[in-house]
Amino acid sequence: MSERACDHCTARSWLLGRLAGNLDKARGRIEQALALCDDDLIAAVGGREQARLRRELETLDVDEVRSRARAAGLETVCGCDPAYPSRLRALAGPPAVLYVAGGLDQMVDLLFEEPVAIVGSRRASPYGLDVARSLGRGLAVAGVTVVSGMAIGIDSAAHAGALEAGGPTVAVLPASANRPYPPGKRALHGRIVAGGAAVSEVGPGAGVWRWMFPARNRIIAALAAMTVVVEAGERSGALVTARLARGLGRPVGAVPGRVTTPQAAGPNGLLAAGACIVRGPQDALDHVFGAGERTAAAPRRQPPAELAPLLAAIAEGHETTAALARAGFEPDKGLAALAELELGGFVRRGAGGRFRVAP
Repeated sequence: MSERACDHCTARSWLLGRLAGNLDKARGRIEQALALCDDDLIAAVGGREQARLRRELETLDVDEVRSRARAAGLETVCGCDPAYPSRLRALAGPPAVLYVAGGLDQMVDLLFEEPVAIVGSRRASPYGLDVARSLGRGLAVAGVTVVSGMAIGIDSAAHAGALEAGGPTVAVLPASANRPYPPGKRALHGRIVAGGAAVSEVGPGAGVWRWMFPARNRIIAALAAMTVVVEAGERSGALVTARLARGLGRPVGAVPGRVTTPQAAGPNGLLAAGACIVRGPQDALDHVFGAGERTAAAPRRQPPAELAPLLAAIAEGHETTAALARAGFEPDKGLAALAELELGGFVRRGAGGRFRVAP
């Protein structure tokens, strides 16, 4: 198990965990707070504990801190080591130490080339989940590492899509890398670390605090060569990630959505402000590597010719009965046609029995 974190950076990481509860008061300016040196950080958020914190830091047993990481099955790398992801150095306050579940060498390999972050709303629509999964799958097939935050909704769908394609993915977690968050995603966490990695700047044992989410977002933005927002409300954390990526000079992409859908407000706003349009994996690949330099998987197979009009009617947004009528199907034959499209993976059944085209 690799421990590639120096004493100074290990102590800084310990301090971050020690101040975890105090840092919530600075969550609105967490990027600036994390860029402070140890003494200034203690002065800024330490409150009445400042003197005690300084004494604890001076007498800290860094070997004990390392042993806790080992016991949790985590490997470590600090900013002083050549294996530290170089993109993180663009941050004003990069993580002093990265704690890695799944293997440090594996993480380094996965982040070496041009990872793409896929982020978005926790309250995603079926359309958004389908698109995120499709993007994750398509990028993984093209050999691109998918980075996200393992949150419910778009993040988890992107990870799942990459895993479905047999590709690795990297999850950036708000608290400890060995602690699935949200807890309900334990199975997904296990699949991610089996072939990819989960990373965090917080060591084992720390609780989950609100400031950790925007802090996590800055790591996602910095690790990725491009950030793609699939769905996001006007106050979504995914837009924080996009803002941070843009501030680092990284391209930001957005998936267009219906103007009447709240989850589309974020990506549509990004597009209006000049973000790259992302209609599928090929758009993201073209933005990262250059047009035509890397190709997504071949276009999806086509349905039988007799079912194409029905698929087109569903794609146009018609209700199921209207789609059948538009395609010229009698009700009994139409139900069989819908079943064939569904079994073939061309459509999915949504709420109220309404069908939608699968990405």
